[in-house]
Amino acid sequence: MLLIDSGGQYLGGTTDITRTMAVGTLLPQQIIDCTLVLKGMLQLSMAVFPVGTLSPTLDILARAPIWASGVNYGHGTGHGVGYFLNVHEGPQSISPQAQPAPTTAMLAGMVTSDEPGIYRAGKWGVRIENLVLTVPAAPSEFGEFLCFETLTLCPIDARTIDVNLLTAPERNAFNAYHDEVRRRLTPLVNGAALDWLNRATVAI
Repeated sequence: MLLIDSGGQYLGGTTDITRTMAVGTLLPQQIIDCTLVLKGMLQLSMAVFPVGTLSPTLDILARAPIWASGVNYGHGTGHGVGYFLNVHEGPQSISPQAQPAPTTAMLAGMVTSDEPGIYRAGKWGVRIENLVLTVPAAPSEFGEFLCFETLTLCPIDARTIDVNLLTAPERNAFNAYHDEVRRRLTPLVNGAALDWLNRATVAI
């Protein structure tokens, strides 16, 4: 496996992305780890929560499917991303190490990373990271709610995933994400790059 964590600062904003890719035949446990990380990333990206929810409390959403297999990771699940500031920029922090405080409340307009992982010392590491924008969700009689809009547009390597370990909502979210990646990027590429994009975003 190859794990690449990269990003940059552009006139349109700051990016931060991690992808784990297959560069050979993966071991069964590597595929399980990749799938668990994907499940965690998707669970957080699908979250709907009240305005003002303290960001550290969202961390468990990404960890739950990973914890269910008796696995954990030692870093936070998400950090704020600044605009011409720091790639790690508060006040929000989706992390068990962060203190839940009023200043960590999730509000519309915040850009946050979504990046669970699994790391086996001396063996391999897995992380999948997208940036998400906090946007208004449908209100209800219980008040205003928020959800996440994914900003990162890059295929996730389906060769690292065991589809049988995904729930129906997770599989649908994965396919919907790849549909959006293909739709948005197709006008920007051609030739071999377009062929690769179409292959990399086939529904699972």
